[in-house]
Amino acid sequence: MVSLRPATAADIPQILAYIQGLAEYEKLTHACIATEDSLRQTLFGPRPYAEVILGEYNGAPAGFALFFHNYSTFRAAPGIYLEDLYVLPERRGHGVGKALLKQLAKLAVERGCARLEWSVLDWNTPAIDFYKSLGAEPQDEWTIFRVTDAALTRLAQ
Repeated sequence: MVSLRPATAADIPQILAYIQGLAEYEKLTHACIATEDSLRQTLFGPRPYAEVILGEYNGAPAGFALFFHNYSTFRAAPGIYLEDLYVLPERRGHGVGKALLKQLAKLAVERGCARLEWSVLDWNTPAIDFYKSLGAEPQDEWTIFRVTDAALTRLAQ
C-alpha cells in the first residue's frame, strides 16, 4: 500500500539519501553537493524554496518528489516544477512514482496552476516511457540553459 505525506525537518536525512540515490542513478554524483544543513536551510528555513512529498510503501520509505512553484507569463498563472522524482529501486513497480505524480497534479489543480512540468535526461527511456503513459508530452523544441559556479559569479558582476 502506498501512502504519501509532506516532509518535515525530521526527514532531512532521508531526503538527502534520496537525492544521493538519484544522483547515482543519473551518473551525477560528482555534481551532488547537497548536505543536511543546506537542505535544512533551503527547505525548512525562514524562506523555504521548495516542498517535498515523501512516499512510503507498506510503511517503509519508498521515494520522494521535490517541487516548487514557477510562473507562466503566457498563461498569467503559476505552475509546479518537479525538480526531482525518485523511487528506491526495490520499491519501483508498486505505484509509488505514479502516486507522487498524481499528488502533484492534485496540488497543481488545487493551487490554480496552469501546468505541471519537469525535465528528464534523454537517455532515461524507462522514465520517458512512464511519463508518456501518464499523458505527459515532451517539449522537444525547448533547450534548457544553465549558468552555475564561476560563470554565475562572472555574470553577476
